[in-house]
Amino acid sequence: MPRRVALVSLLVADYDEAIAFYVGKLGFSLVEDTDMGHGKRWVVVSPGGDGTQFLLARAVGEQAEAIGRQGGGRVWLFLHTDDFAGDHARMSQAGVRFLEEPRHEAYGTVVVFEDLSGNRWDLMQPKA
Repeated sequence: MPRRVALVSLLVADYDEAIAFYVGKLGFSLVEDTDMGHGKRWVVVSPGGDGTQFLLARAVGEQAEAIGRQGGGRVWLFLHTDDFAGDHARMSQAGVRFLEEPRHEAYGTVVVFEDLSGNRWDLMQPKA
């Protein structure tokens, strides 16, 4: 198997709340939800395809301070789509918070949104 980034951890406050957001509002798939004991779970979600998946990691102790600030306040996650208008409309209807109007750039159509914790993402349809 070629090398690739398989998982990125996203710090969350609550597993079920995070699943509801990523699956219910962003349309990701729940890949795994395994009880690890002592209140810990292995929760993996995927936007689809064979790209990077996300481990929803419940923050403990001082990790809680980094919830929603993993990118230092800037966009650090990029969700590519081949149906920008459809995904933007569906996500808007689901209550996803967009921080601007969609715009057309040299690299494609893009809009910034926040996840349930405040991490900033780009929803982007790259130019062909």
